[in-house]
Amino acid sequence: MIEPYRIGKQPKAIPEALPGLLQEVETATIGHFEYVGFVGAEITPVFPAKAIGTATTVAAPGREGAVVYKAIDLLRPGDVLVISRVDRDDVACVGGGVVAAARARGAVAVIVDGPCTDIEEIRTSRFPVWCRGVSSKTTSRRHLIGGAINVPVACGGAAVLPGYAVLADAEGVFVASPSHMRRVAEAALERQRRSLQLRPYLEAGHSIFDLDRIAS
Repeated sequence: MIEPYRIGKQPKAIPEALPGLLQEVETATIGHFEYVGFVGAEITPVFPAKAIGTATTVAAPGREGAVVYKAIDLLRPGDVLVISRVDRDDVACVGGGVVAAARARGAVAVIVDGPCTDIEEIRTSRFPVWCRGVSSKTTSRRHLIGGAINVPVACGGAAVLPGYAVLADAEGVFVASPSHMRRVAEAALERQRRSLQLRPYLEAGHSIFDLDRIAS
């Protein structure tokens, strides 16, 4: 009998210094100069939140409910559970139980390319979740269809590899290899610094194009 679940090697956690570097970085700033790595705009936070961590990935088909809990058993403090809904259906695989279990393992967030359920319970928990809407249709551990953990997945159109660094905030979700995320973070912080210096000039009613003429 073929094992219904494919489980890859647990990835290394992102470097300890990276979460601190990313703390002030905004995904909307990254959006000015990066073109890949963004989870689709239709995947939004259940409530405004920020999360930074290491991707543990899940490919979850149909009403299969066990694969998500198998992934939760592998979570480490600082991990982000990134779930790809393989069938792109309206079935929710994340609800109050998943959130409680992920929090207990030390996860910092769940990001799912599909709907959630128990939405008020999730809001009350204050555990960060990004999802694609809400559904009363749910998965069940009785449906053992299969799935995969810690394999490359597509989440909201973005390729997510196990061990990728995840930056999620109220504007969106950005993923990248830890080394690339560091470079992106440094560029974003410098851009944000320049933007803050520019703001009083714009608030005074000056044209941003005047600056371009002065610089040239």
